[in-house]
Amino acid sequence: MGGRPDEVRAPDDWLTEVEKERAARFKFDTDRSIFIAAHLLVRLCAAEVLGEDPARLTLLQYCEMHGFGHGRPYFEQYPDLGVSFSHTRGYVCAAAGPGKVGVDAERVRPGPLDTVLADRVLTPRERALVTGNDELIRHWTRKEALIKRGELTLDKVSTGGDDLTGRHLLEWTAGPDIRVAVVTDTPARRAPIPGAPS
Repeated sequence: MGGRPDEVRAPDDWLTEVEKERAARFKFDTDRSIFIAAHLLVRLCAAEVLGEDPARLTLLQYCEMHGFGHGRPYFEQYPDLGVSFSHTRGYVCAAAGPGKVGVDAERVRPGPLDTVLADRVLTPRERALVTGNDELIRHWTRKEALIKRGELTLDKVSTGGDDLTGRHLLEWTAGPDIRVAVVTDTPARRAPIPGAPS
């Protein structure tokens, strides 16, 4: 699922105390609303997959380095369900399904190729073929999705992440400058946000 933050129509009281505390730390209202929308959307997406009431889903994250509110997300009630979410300015998306799931959304920067990012995240083979930011961001969203699946790390993106054998890739464009990539273990489909205008 993906769309504008204002298309995610769900109550903030679904959020855990940790999520509310993290949201309160944002300096700008826009950033806070995008964070909240992404956290609510992942509940709606998982509920669609599970046939469950999204209000009953407790989203948790824990990372040994940063503590609660960080790390790979999961639902307390369904810890084996793969879930992932992402946001960029003006857009949120989420994915849920069996096995490992990763989703990323990024904006395409206007202008000539961002060579600094290209040199940092592309393999030599990819770098030789990529000539514009649209292609660059398509590769980057795929790699970010793999990172969220736990199959790639930021320090290894320039040496791998270009082989998706055995995985399923779903991609779409939102507006003129947002690219989304979802990498799953099983075939995925895009679903509308419940209650959002079609």
